[in-house]
Amino acid sequence: MTRITARFAELKAQNRAALVAFVTAGDPDTETSFKILEGLPEAGADLIEIGMPFTDPMADGPAIQAAGLRALAAGMTLPKTLDLVRRFRARDQATPVVLMGYYNPIYSYGIERFLADAKAAGVDGLIVVDLPPEEDAELCLPALAAGIDFIRLATPTTDDARLPAVLKNTSGFIYYVSVTGITGAAAANAAAVQPAIDRLRRHTDLPVAVGFGIRTPEAAAAIARIADAAVVGSAIVEEIRHSLHADGRPTVASVESPLALVRRLAEGVRGAR
Repeated sequence: MTRITARFAELKAQNRAALVAFVTAGDPDTETSFKILEGLPEAGADLIEIGMPFTDPMADGPAIQAAGLRALAAGMTLPKTLDLVRRFRARDQATPVVLMGYYNPIYSYGIERFLADAKAAGVDGLIVVDLPPEEDAELCLPALAAGIDFIRLATPTTDDARLPAVLKNTSGFIYYVSVTGITGAAAANAAAVQPAIDRLRRHTDLPVAVGFGIRTPEAAAAIARIADAAVVGSAIVEEIRHSLHADGRPTVASVESPLALVRRLAEGVRGAR
C-alpha cells in the first residue's frame, strides 16, 4: 500500500474528500518554496502535487507557466526538486507527494536514475502530462515496478473507446480534468462534472480527483461533495505571485499568503459532506 492509497483509505473512513494542493518546486526561490511545502500539511493539504519546472509546459495556463519561469530563473532543477522532496520527507513521513510535469526533464535525467532517486527522496506518484498510454513501457511500467504510482489524466474528451487504455496502468488515483483547456483557464462546474465522475466510477475503483478551474473554498467544497479529491493549483501559485516584490523577490507574505488560502480551501473541503 502506497502513501496515496493509505491516505485515500483513511479519508474514505472519515467520509470526506481530499484537498490536493499544487505548488511549483522552487517558486519563487528554493527556501521560500520549501517553507511553503513544509507548511502545507498543517494548513490542511491531504496530498501535495509538486510541479517540476519546465520551459515548455503544454497543459499549464499563465499562472503555473509564470511560476515555472520564476523557479527556473531562481535556479531550480530536477535534482533540486528531488532534494526539496527529500527535505520535506525528513519531517513528514505521512503526506503523499506527487510530482507533476513533462517527460523531457525526466528523459534527460535518465529513467532508471530518476526513478531510483525519486523513490529514495520519498516521491509517491507521478503525473506526466505528455506521455500517452501507448508509451507506458517508457516510464509508467518502470515507475510501477519501482513502487511509484503513475496517475493518469482523463478529460471531457476521453470517450468510452479511449478510457480503458487510460485506466489500464493507472494507479493511486485518476485525475479528471474538469475543463477543456489549460490550467486556470475556466471555472470548474460541479453539476457538469458529476456525470463524468459517475462514468469514471463505472470503469474503475480508483479514487477520482478533480482539478483545473477550482479556485475558491466554495468551488472546492462543491467538488468535494461529488469527487474523492479537489485539486487546486493556479489559485495557490497566484497567491505567491501577488505576494512578491515588484522585482520578484519574496516578502514576508510569500509563505503565509498561500498557506492561508490552503487553510480556507481545506475548511471548504472538510465541511462539504
